[in-house]
Amino acid sequence: MKKIQKIFAGKWKIVILWSLHERTKRFGELNREFPEITQSALTRQLRDLEAGGFVRRRVYREVPPRVEYSLTATGKKFVPLLERINAWSLENL
Repeated sequence: MKKIQKIFAGKWKIVILWSLHERTKRFGELNREFPEITQSALTRQLRDLEAGGFVRRRVYREVPPRVEYSLTATGKKFVPLLERINAWSLENL
């Protein structure tokens, strides 16, 4: 239970996972999608999700550098739970 608690502990983690379930996104796309979050907070949340095995970070060695984020296999397995949470929130909130 403590591991799942870490996922829900971050204010933005669930919405980041939900966003990434649609497709791979660059850091700037995520930053524009959630203007309320600071760049440092977004970076921290993404690093936590990466450390937890939910998100993959891919760095392209080019100028300017490009970084993309996508769900790992574990992250994709989490999507049905996110869908259920979303359905529950639409019904009850």
